[in-house]
Amino acid sequence: MKHFTSVKDIGPLDKAIQEALRIKKDKFTENELGKNLTALLIFFNSSLRTRLSTQKAAENLGMHVIVLDIQQGAWNLETRKGVIMDGDKPEHLLEAIPVMGCYADIIGVRSFARFESKEEDYGEVILNQFIQYSGKPVISLESATRHPLQSFADHITIEEYKTVEKPRVVLTWAPHPKALPQAVPNSFAEWMIAAGYPLTITHPRGYELDERFTQGATITYDQQEAFRGADFIYAKNWAAYRDPDYGRILSTDPSWMVDRKKMELTSNAFFMHCLPVRRNMIVTDEVLDSPRSIVISQAANREIAAQVVLRSILKTLQVANPSCT
Repeated sequence: MKHFTSVKDIGPLDKAIQEALRIKKDKFTENELGKNLTALLIFFNSSLRTRLSTQKAAENLGMHVIVLDIQQGAWNLETRKGVIMDGDKPEHLLEAIPVMGCYADIIGVRSFARFESKEEDYGEVILNQFIQYSGKPVISLESATRHPLQSFADHITIEEYKTVEKPRVVLTWAPHPKALPQAVPNSFAEWMIAAGYPLTITHPRGYELDERFTQGATITYDQQEAFRGADFIYAKNWAAYRDPDYGRILSTDPSWMVDRKKMELTSNAFFMHCLPVRRNMIVTDEVLDSPRSIVISQAANREIAAQVVLRSILKTLQVANPSCT
């Protein structure tokens, strides 16, 4: 594996799942694989699970870890090309990225959609600059359009909890007070379809996702109908994708919240969410705190997903640091 930005980079999913389950039994059998190598984790946005799980996974493999929060303690970085830098951004990514590459062997980048330009967001401007200019393997810690480590962890979790070979999975939109990116739902849909699971996506009209991620899924605007017979319910908010409403909140309808009555329509489904979750807006306390809620298992599997990816890159990594002098 050279870079990890989507399900296409992980290889055969069955082998990836087998590897994840093997690592989960003993996370420290290869604790010298990353000896004397450095993982640089760069955060343009806030993080809890992604930061902790990826750092832990790298340390499990014996790597040094540097965490850089762009919002605190770093220069404000310009990301656009061709601009006159006469504002509050004294350093450009074009210089910062190669410098970062001098200090790291693997780079992880977290950079959300800004909702300023759909073209820039879906062109993955920041992530692709790291891939182009760092000279090092790059892992997406959530980009403008995908969150592959989360989706890999989700897939591991479903494999652990499923009771049928091809469980029926439902991705449901739920209300939120802020405009959130489409990265998690895009990525989750992409991984579920790649896994061959029957996937239904339900949301109010106007919240249709990019068809590049949802082709092969069933789309419905009837949430209750979508829930009937489901084995897994994955709740997530996202802002509008389609123009001219890109990045906007079109609805905060509380009737879309996941509650006990809706879960009773399912086939005793497990409830999933990537966290953090707004209680009693996305999902009721009753559902989130129930024995069928597996959100903590999802979070725990973030470490395993990251370790599988890091291990794969370390296995094929040929260190060739450019001179920084």
